[in-house]
Amino acid sequence: MDNPTRSRRSRSAVLQAALAIIARDGPGRLTLEALAREAGMSKGGLMHQYRSKAAVLLALLEHQLDYFDGFHREQQAELGATHPEAHLVADLATAREATSMPRSVAFAILAAVAEEPGMLSVIRDRAAERLANIRAEATDPELATLRWLAAQGLVHGMLLGVSPLEAEERERLFSRLMDAGQWRPAAAP
Repeated sequence: MDNPTRSRRSRSAVLQAALAIIARDGPGRLTLEALAREAGMSKGGLMHQYRSKAAVLLALLEHQLDYFDGFHREQQAELGATHPEAHLVADLATAREATSMPRSVAFAILAAVAEEPGMLSVIRDRAAERLANIRAEATDPELATLRWLAAQGLVHGMLLGVSPLEAEERERLFSRLMDAGQWRPAAAP
């Protein structure tokens, strides 16, 4: 096996180990020693891939953001370039997907941000870009913003573990948010 392939596998094993530790023991138990043990490698081998716990958490965050970016692109491709709300519907579908992820992934993201608050800028920049695209295509940019923010609220409530909604109700709400027929643009003043 060549070095780039071995390195890619090692990095993937570390990320999977991090998710396993966070899911089983909570983010506070994520240490380099625990990661090395869980991934079945030496601490030196781990540190060759990731120099610090913050680097692992950043890699977890980037891994999730890459996943959601890919999911978003797939949704847009399915909707097609002529769909009047392609950006909004793709983003709502991506938010829905985020609520279906295991809680360990949510904890990993929260742990990464708690460990390194500067990582919020990555999330904030992507959100700003997505919202700008949504507003640019919308007939009623304020209504589109409200729908987007409602979806973000559903995701953040789930991530923080404070949502009083069951999964079925959350799914119904996402279906309504994604159904353009449920929303009428505001009349011109």
